[in-house]
Amino acid sequence: MKFLCDHMLGTLAKWLRFLGYDTAYPDELEDDDVKAMAAREGRTLLTRDRELSARVPGAFFVASDDPDEQLLTVVKAFHLNADDALSRCSVCNVLIEAVPKEQAKGRVPDGVYARQGDFWRCRQCGRFYWQGSHFGGVLAKVRAVTAKANASP
Repeated sequence: MKFLCDHMLGTLAKWLRFLGYDTAYPDELEDDDVKAMAAREGRTLLTRDRELSARVPGAFFVASDDPDEQLLTVVKAFHLNADDALSRCSVCNVLIEAVPKEQAKGRVPDGVYARQGDFWRCRQCGRFYWQGSHFGGVLAKVRAVTAKANASP
């Protein structure tokens, strides 16, 4: 499942990427360009614009302006899971890859390098990831949201 979040849903885009879903979040585009991008790339448009959602086949209108509620609504509507959580760059939307620890030397804080054994890197922007405290918090949130969404009727 691939998504396209319009310019009003940046936080939702980030959290869908944390869940592991291919989620485009382009700069602000005209409605016709959004519609064309969704069709060209085979993406489901997620939008806060009710009129736009009615004009794009398969689009999903996100009613809430609360990011946590948005995420829960989308996870529930599309039966999403956290099986591939934290597999994408939250900035670039590209799959991250495991790299040898030595590649992280000088590119992450010295303390992180000393404490961590596993590192991942974005193939596009070069950003490094590791299982720090932020990792645990993000993983806990995405698992809680998917469990809650999939448990309710």
